[in-house]
Amino acid sequence: MSCTSKSPIDVAKEALEVARKALPAYGHRNSPKTYTLHQHFAALVLMTFFKTDYRGIWRYLHDLADLRQAIGYKGVPHWTTFQKAQRRILSLSRSRRLLETTVQRYQGRRKKVRRLAIDATGFDSHHVSSYFVRRRSRQPDVWQTTTYTRWPKQGLGVDCASHLITATCESRGPGSDMGEFAPLLDASVAYLTVDTVLADSGHDSEANHRHAREKRGVRSAIPPEIGRPTTKPPTGRWRRLMKQRLNKHYCQYGQRWQAETVNSMIKRLLGDALSARSYHAQNRQMRLRAITHNILILYASATFLQSIS
Repeated sequence: MSCTSKSPIDVAKEALEVARKALPAYGHRNSPKTYTLHQHFAALVLMTFFKTDYRGIWRYLHDLADLRQAIGYKGVPHWTTFQKAQRRILSLSRSRRLLETTVQRYQGRRKKVRRLAIDATGFDSHHVSSYFVRRRSRQPDVWQTTTYTRWPKQGLGVDCASHLITATCESRGPGSDMGEFAPLLDASVAYLTVDTVLADSGHDSEANHRHAREKRGVRSAIPPEIGRPTTKPPTGRWRRLMKQRLNKHYCQYGQRWQAETVNSMIKRLLGDALSARSYHAQNRQMRLRAITHNILILYASATFLQSIS
């Protein structure tokens, strides 16, 4: 498993460097220019790092002078400033630039990713007592486990070698994963050279194989398990090929589990429940967690390389 940084000051400094590469200093030419978007982005990353909210990160910055100094704040903005900055910074286009910048800073001049794993995961949309969920069942001998039917869902493209997230796709679950395959692959190959893409059976479709192999020139490995069980071979050229050849050694398909590792890292280190309420706010929060995950790995990897050099 990749190492992640545990120092909030080091994380804030790395977030500043990423923001300077990907974002303009100010959101508008007529802005007051009291604070920069780079500083606000670093504060949002720290908010995710501490698993707190806008008022919480305001209190951290108010009480900890070292954190303020690392970010470059001369004073502490009102907590609503962070809320407004999140809308500007974590738009779809700017989030993509920030994510790409983290990967490019790690890769350096290397553009090639040997194995890209694609997977999706869901988040809780609010905190709920598991005891309350069990006891609210009307049947005395049946423990209820389902709290709601719709939940925030995030598809990830993951570099199996580094655990870095190369692309994200936010939606609502439950639902099929097939439609997330092409957008995640396209977003990754836009700035990287991908040799092989690995995905689970939830992404199985002939169209996804054709998109990867014929349109993007990327070798695909997906178990052909969608559809009713039958003794007949799967329909489509590439799905039949998967039925004949796919095992844990084919394209090192066993490395697809690195995507599950990344999902576990995000939920353990940054939380598995979202505090945002609206659809778009939840999408921005999921994007911020993906970027923060990359920043944690980015600084820890740079520190490790310096220690052995």
